[in-house]
Amino acid sequence: MAPRDLTLPEGRHPEKAHRPDNAQPKKPAWIRVKAPGSAEYKRTRDIMRENKLVTVCEEAGCPNVGECWSQGHATMMIMGEICTRGCTFCNVATGRPDTLDAFEPGRVAHAVDKLGLKHVVITSVDRDDLDDGGADHFAQTIRAVRHRSPDTTIEILTPDFLKCAPSALETVVAARPDVFNHNLETVPSLYPTVRPGARYFHSLRLLQRVKELDPGMFTKSGIMVGLGEDAQSVRQVMDDMRSADVDFLTIGQYLQPTPKHHRVDSFITPDEFKSYEKAAYGKGFLMVSATPLTRSSYHAGDDFARLRDARLAKLGRA
Repeated sequence: MAPRDLTLPEGRHPEKAHRPDNAQPKKPAWIRVKAPGSAEYKRTRDIMRENKLVTVCEEAGCPNVGECWSQGHATMMIMGEICTRGCTFCNVATGRPDTLDAFEPGRVAHAVDKLGLKHVVITSVDRDDLDDGGADHFAQTIRAVRHRSPDTTIEILTPDFLKCAPSALETVVAARPDVFNHNLETVPSLYPTVRPGARYFHSLRLLQRVKELDPGMFTKSGIMVGLGEDAQSVRQVMDDMRSADVDFLTIGQYLQPTPKHHRVDSFITPDEFKSYEKAAYGKGFLMVSATPLTRSSYHAGDDFARLRDARLAKLGRA
């Protein structure tokens, strides 16, 4: 796809998103994790390095990287490590991305095979510089993994394709991932400060459109809490997601990557997460993961198995 002109001011280079300096509040005991270092963790890291692959686990500073990589689970981030957006919660570098690597889909497929993954999560940076937002690259990666590991289930976590023709989303759905995930990230009122390059109702419509294109495809979305939202707004987002027929909801605690990113407004307690989980199941989600350490791909394989079982159980009751 022809790249769009994303000319940066002279002298500017890709960098972490700059934010006003904010002190980072001390993390409570319930979200502290052990440092990684197991043999399996090192094996996963080495496979990523050997295949020259980027992972969102490292780029976004995920707190679960030690646990997940120790189980051989790494969320691969395609289309480079430089994003065209500057969301204030995100630690991925922003700037002008490199050209797409035509060999990347094959390297992802090789890594999935070598890791022996039964379920893989593939995400990407935003690529507003591409006419299709990288949709064809997503589709090529899905097909490459399917060819190499036909028994592996595939979950994708996509950008919003905000500036693309409707055919971009159609291209990705036609490649038939098992789970289509696109995160709303936060409540609508916080979009101007947390996710300024995105549009809440566009993202919601994207999820709804996936179901229109393929009613049998599982859809998934997630939000962070602790950014300054209130409980009523979170429950409204749940209702909005259900209106778009989203199957799986994730809710996790926002953690401030650096003092220059959006400040943590509050740490939500485990009991409050339990309350959100109960409310979400009451609204009809097939699967809910709501804990302080929940992230989009955390325990994704086990959750996918439960998601399928929940659909079968629902069909059995119908």
